[in-house]
Amino acid sequence: MAAIDEEGDNNKGRMWDLDQKFDKPMDEEAGRLRNMYTEKNTSVLLLLRLAFQSLGVVYGDLGTSPLYVFYNTFPDKIEDPEDVVGALSLIVYSLTLIALVKYVLVVCKANDNGQGGTFALYSLLCRHANIKVIPNQHRTDEQLTTYSRSTFHEKSFAGKTKRWLEKDVYRKHALLLLVLVGTCNVIGDGILTPAISVLSATGGLKVDHPRINNVVVLVVAVVILVGLFSMQHYGTDKVSWLFAPVVLLWFLVIAGIGTYNIWKYDSSVLKAFLPVYIWRYFKRRRKDGWISLGGIMLSITGTEALFADLAFFPVAAVQLAFTVVVFPCLLLAYSGQAAYLIKNKEDVDEAFYRSIPDGIYWPVFGIATAAAIVASQATISATFSIIKQALAHGCFPRVKIVHTSKKYLGQIYIPDINWILMVLCIVVTAGFKNQGQIANAYGTAVVFVMLVTTLLMTLIMILVWRSHWSLVVLFTSLSLVVECTFISAVLFKIDLGGWIPLVIAAAFLVIMYAWHYGTMKRYEFEMHVKVSMAWLLGLGPSLGLVRVPGTGLVYTELSSGVPHIFSHFITNLPAIHSVVVFVCVKYLPVYTVPEEERFLVKRIGPNNFHMFRCVARYGYRDLHRKDDDFEKKLFDSLFSFVRLESMMEGCSESDECSLHEQQNGDDLFDGECNMNTIDTVGSSVDPVMPLMTEMDELEFLNRCREAGVVHILGNTEVRARSDAGFYKKITIDYVYAFLRKVCRENSVIFNVPRESLLSVGQIIYV
Repeated sequence: MAAIDEEGDNNKGRMWDLDQKFDKPMDEEAGRLRNMYTEKNTSVLLLLRLAFQSLGVVYGDLGTSPLYVFYNTFPDKIEDPEDVVGALSLIVYSLTLIALVKYVLVVCKANDNGQGGTFALYSLLCRHANIKVIPNQHRTDEQLTTYSRSTFHEKSFAGKTKRWLEKDVYRKHALLLLVLVGTCNVIGDGILTPAISVLSATGGLKVDHPRINNVVVLVVAVVILVGLFSMQHYGTDKVSWLFAPVVLLWFLVIAGIGTYNIWKYDSSVLKAFLPVYIWRYFKRRRKDGWISLGGIMLSITGTEALFADLAFFPVAAVQLAFTVVVFPCLLLAYSGQAAYLIKNKEDVDEAFYRSIPDGIYWPVFGIATAAAIVASQATISATFSIIKQALAHGCFPRVKIVHTSKKYLGQIYIPDINWILMVLCIVVTAGFKNQGQIANAYGTAVVFVMLVTTLLMTLIMILVWRSHWSLVVLFTSLSLVVECTFISAVLFKIDLGGWIPLVIAAAFLVIMYAWHYGTMKRYEFEMHVKVSMAWLLGLGPSLGLVRVPGTGLVYTELSSGVPHIFSHFITNLPAIHSVVVFVCVKYLPVYTVPEEERFLVKRIGPNNFHMFRCVARYGYRDLHRKDDDFEKKLFDSLFSFVRLESMMEGCSESDECSLHEQQNGDDLFDGECNMNTIDTVGSSVDPVMPLMTEMDELEFLNRCREAGVVHILGNTEVRARSDAGFYKKITIDYVYAFLRKVCRENSVIFNVPRESLLSVGQIIYV
């Protein structure tokens, strides 16, 4: 990469993190809830209320598993009643080891300020190690109040691991690829959960009315799915108050039915709590028993959604809900079904519905259908959330994101993804027509997400928690043994439907990695060809052009230097605006950036150039909304900077600040300094042009704003070089080019009026 002369920019820099008091995007109720969640001394009553509310959001998917677990464990028939006891024992210890110990007690504590999911874990790692593939961060970002990180000794095991990850760029890419694999499987989960949950629930129609054709059940399931996805644009805020009562009622009902069946049919089934029956099960069934683990694993589906849906509930509330309600109710439900199947082996295909007492069959059917819809809704919402996180990390094409609730910041709706999920969900449901093959696919998707979470948690325990090596080895080894065992079982079902999530995940992986690869190459090109400040300062105050009234906002991905698009612009046009602001919007590995810390402003060149840089920082949970007046906030930041600059003018006389910066080699954004270090360049100021006072410049900026604001965006076409490899040409010239054509434009994301938009086209070769 060619060396870029940034000396002028290094010497003349003034930047402050502006303490502005903008209106929060979240209303008072949401803020109040967030504050309550973070209180150390949360009252018992409040904790119980939050635990109750978490049932509807977090545990819907896990709670509907009893609808289809035993059928998929014994898809043919039950030969020996002891097999039912062995299968129940496997279910009990799967729930205990994976759901309770791994996720509820360990993984949930690895949340990023309440945010869960694979990208939340990745963000934690990015803050503790320099592993981001696109290097657009700087030490000033670490000063954010939400940028929490810990330090460790370089010679410690954590320090060695950190250096090992940072040393090789291929390891950074491998870690990102691992995160993308987990994310793609979560998206597959968002497709398969509604399919299997709704189809299993509506399958109860045939139990009471055997004459009903499978086509009727399928049509009813498809109608419910279409209605479910069609209602997504309304958001869940208006109906979310129903979720918790429905799911709580569902857990109480299945626990009651389970208790009744244990008492009525065979209470000896409780001996399954002894792990010896697992050994007997495998000894008796051998390979068939091993393959049946694919069905057993369905009992823990929903645990990854549990972690992804942590956003609005404290870990203590989620743990309380699981240990007090979810875990015991599920154990009773599975034990009751097992007791029924010991006496009615031929009913394994509809074990749940046939074990319901006759007098309450239809009420339970209605509750089951409602619970399946709630479970599907929670998974769809989790899919929207994780795609939003991927987009913020530069790993997903720009799509429209709608904020559906003024009360809850995390409730979003992504129209394009919603309809894609609906079509794929209906195709899966109608294509396979039975829950057996869908279950095979479902298990494949879930187990790979669990494996990714285990590997990321290993790094979290080392770098973030700095756990003792024995605890890291214990957690990793136990998790890998259990999950690799499940993986070996689901591989037997690849040809029976297990290939579906692999194809879905592969398709989304190609999309996400191609987008990230193209974004990375474009950023590298911009860094390589950015204009040196020496060239810019040599043009003089007028930049060698006519300075016309108005303000030009030049959008760039660079947080330092002058972008190449600007030189391209002034080379082809004879005029430039009187005030030029380079606007950089970047996302950081934090869940949110407070409004008062969002904008960083810096002056470029001498005062009479009237050129500034504004860096707008966002977290992966933050959202550009139509009611956000981005332009107004930007100008408020600019005016505040001019006032603060005048107040700090005395510091600009000091040579120690500049010397300190140069000696430490820790220049802010290639030499741009913060409020504690002011640099000056007397030689770059034109002696003919008088310097403006604070009020004169503010008045000048206001006049230029009133004269008109033009948003200058680059319309860049990215192509692979002629000497590039075959795969690079395919990725850049076809996949990435297609994604850029179909994704949203930056002007739409920033809500730029069409009449104020100036698009500058260029072709770059990477």
